[in-house]
This record gives sequence, C-alpha cells and structure tokens, in this order.
Amino acid sequence: MVAFLAPSASCVKVVFHAGLAAGGVSEGAPGERLRYGQGYYGAYSRDPDENKIHIIYRGDLPSDAILIFQL
Repeated sequence: MVAFLAPSASCVKVVFHAGLAAGGVSEGAPGERLRYGQGYYGAYSRDPDENKIHIIYRGDLPSDAILIFQL
C-alpha cells in the first residue's frame, strides 16, 4: 500500500473519485477515520493493477506540514 497526504478533505474526495474514474475500485469511501485520531480523513482504493492506495488528510497537522500536492 502507498499513502499520499492531501491538503484538504475535499482533495481526498477528488483524488478518490478520479481513481475510480480511471478504472480503480473502492476499498473505503472518503470519510473520517476517528480510530486513527482526531482530524484523520481518508479513503482507500485499488488501481487497475490492484495496488492499494490511501489518500489522507490530517486536520490535526499544521497547514505548513502539507507539502505533497495542491489541486
């Protein structure tokens, strides 16, 4: 599994749905994952080659900690 840190919960949704549109399948729709901590919002999918992908927004991190990408 590979994970990507997103700058917002809305970005998690956009990336998740783009993956599905590209032929991926859902392994967990976007939503809060409170068992991982307050402010944790994520989604799981598999790409057409069956690689598992996790997109994460961490609302508990300071905004300058988000360095991966902006949509």
